[in-house]
Amino acid sequence: MTDGPVRRRRFPPENRFPFFHPILAGATLRERLLACVGALLATTLTGLLCGALLGPDPHLPLIGASAVILFVVPSSPLGQPWSVIGGNVISAMVGLTVAQLVPEPVFATGIAAALAIAAMSLTRSLHPPGGAVAMTAVLGNAALAKWGYLYPFIPVGLNSCLLVGLAFLFHRATGRAYPHVAAPRPVNTHETRDLPPPVRVGFREEDIDAALAALDETFDIDRGDLERLLKQVEVEATIRAHGPLSCGDIMSRHVVTVGERASPGEARQLLLHHNIRTLPVTGEDDRLLGTVGLRELAHAGEEIAGVISAAATAAVDDPALGLLPLLTDGRAHAVVIVDGDRHILGLISQTDLLAAIARSLPDMRERASFATAPPALVAAQ
Repeated sequence: MTDGPVRRRRFPPENRFPFFHPILAGATLRERLLACVGALLATTLTGLLCGALLGPDPHLPLIGASAVILFVVPSSPLGQPWSVIGGNVISAMVGLTVAQLVPEPVFATGIAAALAIAAMSLTRSLHPPGGAVAMTAVLGNAALAKWGYLYPFIPVGLNSCLLVGLAFLFHRATGRAYPHVAAPRPVNTHETRDLPPPVRVGFREEDIDAALAALDETFDIDRGDLERLLKQVEVEATIRAHGPLSCGDIMSRHVVTVGERASPGEARQLLLHHNIRTLPVTGEDDRLLGTVGLRELAHAGEEIAGVISAAATAAVDDPALGLLPLLTDGRAHAVVIVDGDRHILGLISQTDLLAAIARSLPDMRERASFATAPPALVAAQ
């Protein structure tokens, strides 16, 4: 019994239908529609190409489960080329072997699935549809009867290669990278033994290992991507905690620039005279072409046009604290603020950003003085 009326559980508007929410982080409607289109095109074309190469066969197996991973989560470690091709081929070979050694189909299918998982794990080709491929090889089908011991390679291997090739073309056409390459770890560009600036504070590699060990679960995400995601979460949390400070609020508006036809001596004189490390270079239409510094000028010829480096840029309305990753990577010393036509509006140096962070923490000095105060004074406070 209850002391009051029973209240129905109310979901917030965004959770009104919790079972229909995407279970994948970052799964937007656009991404899901692209996955549907990609799977449709790839599986259809794979079937047509296999039919053209091997002859028409209504029983030709198509690896549709692999298409789900290839197009829904193309960044998954389980959907990379070696995982798809190697996982399916190895699993088919395992299934064929088990079918020869274990006559009872009920036991053979379970053993084949288990051994396929073990084989894929050992060869770093873990691919979920591989379990089904192994079981299919045990139970048999028309294609297996036709190709025999070539079955892992034709049609399974051929099917997998075609599907991966079509996924590569589709993702490139839609602006997504495939195969997925995890972001490289930060390196110390000064070639000293110090840790790179982005990893000197906050969590470290051993913290990720400890967290994964504590959770005791397997996550379908590359470890490097996980670290990159957590670093970005830190940046977003910092931006939210310290208010909507924009690049336009802190940028220098009088920007020293140089034309692409200038000589290295002119550019070097501007850098030294203004005591700056990054000099934006503009073209004849006054649009930003890139930047030069003393390092680039050391290898310049008669003009600086041949040694221009790509510029780190941002828009005037971008969050200023969002520049933290750019200005702490050991490479960029300034970010050029441009409009949609790459006309220069301003510039934010490391010093500008540091000053902005100091202003956004008005109690920093008070906390620092409290921490260094004599014990008696602290006790009195």
